[in-house]
Amino acid sequence: MSELVKFKFYETALQANRDKQILAESGINSFIANEQLIQTDWLLSQAVGGIQLQVFEEDLEKANQALQDYKENEEFSLEVEHTIENPEFDFVCPKCGSNHIYRDDSATSFFGISILTSHKFVCYYCGNEFTH
Repeated sequence: MSELVKFKFYETALQANRDKQILAESGINSFIANEQLIQTDWLLSQAVGGIQLQVFEEDLEKANQALQDYKENEEFSLEVEHTIENPEFDFVCPKCGSNHIYRDDSATSFFGISILTSHKFVCYYCGNEFTH
């Protein structure tokens, strides 16, 4: 019978579950250890080594490759969405230069109805918040 090995360590359960899902989509069985313990008392994280994603020993190399492939594809998809045709606004993000931005009306709306026009914008590409 194959042994489980510690594959990766995480600070949050969200990150661990995301990678677990990526591995599952690649046909790799994985298990999360210490998730409930740390969610109950996060101060124990250092003592138990954080939230652990474990895989079977024979799947270790395949799991590394699956996460690496996902990371590379995710970065490529961000590059593709960096600029869009016919943008709503005629300016770009000052941080990354993307024209894929939206107006953040959350501070100037009441129950989803915009009362004032906001000058706060957010970049879809890098997440930068800026005013214009």
